[in-house]
Amino acid sequence: MTRESDTRIEKARKAFRRKRILTLEEGADLLDASIYTARRRLKEWNALSSYNRNGRYYTLPDVPEFDTNGLWRCRGAFFSRHGNLKQTVVELVHLSPGGLGGGELGSLLGLDPRSFLSAFATHPRLGREKVEGRFVYFSSDQAVYDRQRQRRLALNATGRQPTPAEAVAILVEKIKHPTLSHGELSRKLRKQKVPVEPGMIENLFALHGLTEKKTPHST
Repeated sequence: MTRESDTRIEKARKAFRRKRILTLEEGADLLDASIYTARRRLKEWNALSSYNRNGRYYTLPDVPEFDTNGLWRCRGAFFSRHGNLKQTVVELVHLSPGGLGGGELGSLLGLDPRSFLSAFATHPRLGREKVEGRFVYFSSDQAVYDRQRQRRLALNATGRQPTPAEAVAILVEKIKHPTLSHGELSRKLRKQKVPVEPGMIENLFALHGLTEKKTPHST
């Protein structure tokens, strides 16, 4: 490869990083190359493909700012450090403290669960069973499953979980106001006509392994 070619490729890579995400066709334009060559180059760069929009969008591995679940969204394209959609669902379920219901998975992924859950009914790395009348997905690893199911049943015994829409509202407000207690958060949400009790907020955080940060008392 000539020095001129190396320079052109490096310029294309820098432009890709500035754009953050692009399609295969846009990559080919940047490289001034064929679709085949662009696809090969993206593979060499270990580019990640989106788990939505049919994997049409790509990003470089050092661009995403993944959240605690390993997910990142950019201009309507969703990416996961776990891989494609199937790999991501399996990892999210496996890592969850109490398994995940369809609505919970949909909320995490930003997708309608009806659009992808049918592919996981018999997935070898997952188990699906009804808990309190709703399907919940657990890890197929026996030790992990035992812990997850125990956590799920314990939480169900203490009160209901928020609906997916309520869960999103809770998390949005908690991000905006991280120092609010469960009671204060409940009152704030009720003013927005989101009827959640403090116990429901506690259940949501416990289910996902989150803890309420305590503000140290001043002396």
